[in-house]
Amino acid sequence: MRGKVTIQEIADLAGVSKFAVSRALAGKSGVSDQTREKILKMAGQLGYFKNNEPKRFAGELQDHNGIHWSGTIVVLFPNIRYQNRESLYWGPVFDGISTRLNQKGLDILTLTEPSSDHVFSVLKPEAIRGIVTIGTISTQILLDIGELNIPVVMVDHMDPVFQCDTVFTDNFYCMKDMMIKLVSKGYRKFQFVGNIRDAQSFYERWLAYKATLEEHDIELNQNPLLIGPEANDMYKLIPQVPLDALPEVFVCANDSNAVFLIDELRKRGLNVPDACVVTGFDNVNETYPIMATVNVNKELLGMRAVDQMLWRIVNRDSAFERKLIYGDIIVRDDYAGQPPA
Repeated sequence: MRGKVTIQEIADLAGVSKFAVSRALAGKSGVSDQTREKILKMAGQLGYFKNNEPKRFAGELQDHNGIHWSGTIVVLFPNIRYQNRESLYWGPVFDGISTRLNQKGLDILTLTEPSSDHVFSVLKPEAIRGIVTIGTISTQILLDIGELNIPVVMVDHMDPVFQCDTVFTDNFYCMKDMMIKLVSKGYRKFQFVGNIRDAQSFYERWLAYKATLEEHDIELNQNPLLIGPEANDMYKLIPQVPLDALPEVFVCANDSNAVFLIDELRKRGLNVPDACVVTGFDNVNETYPIMATVNVNKELLGMRAVDQMLWRIVNRDSAFERKLIYGDIIVRDDYAGQPPA
């Protein structure tokens, strides 16, 4: 059996000092937020954090089918721009959660991830049946949630410091199937666009993109700036891409990236799809010439998260699960331009 994870092991993996690790793990000042987040994630990957034995609600029901539920479920949004109830993507996810909770007779408490520490100390765990998180929640907040020792289901996010049930779109196979459709049309020159470290979903789409190119013997000539943090500032990045280096297809991490990219290409006098083709993911924009995307059933993601929460409440000791929901591939041939011969 592996021994206890040491501070030195975490420091070595994170590339920081033992002092920084000690301060970060203790929640003390002396390290930047970025370094603290990195240390916590490295510690989680090494297995430093372990969940406590779960508590059970008194008189817990054996089966949620046909029973009367009561209590409150907390729905937690991240404190990140565009990841809120007004979002074309996250709004419908919340609607799905709200609809299912109403069907089950459960109350809903909506929170936005706070900037202050230990906000969950003001909540009474015995009054909360569970927490559903939507999108990218910070590592420190997840550690605070872990201290409540109540069921948690994450939608479209995972973190090594906090193991729980998750619900995702089947990002890998949806992207893979979309890429296969593009390859079948004769396209051979691609560039992926989007910061692959921004979200687990983006990273999985990137992996599927690479895997498809490899399987079809298509060389990967990826511009690293297009998949790094620079991709978040497309207005600065796209003017740096030489015109003679334009791919046949820009494969964007999602539809929002595709919209920003098309706008920047137009500013350079490049018309889409005549100059090149652009694809997206999530199907949240029908006004831009996005040739292909994946229609994610966003309401279903939310509903299935609640279903998993209800199952988890009565199955506290079962292994954690990851639910994958497949999306529909949409190809708009009107935006295909002139496919290669």
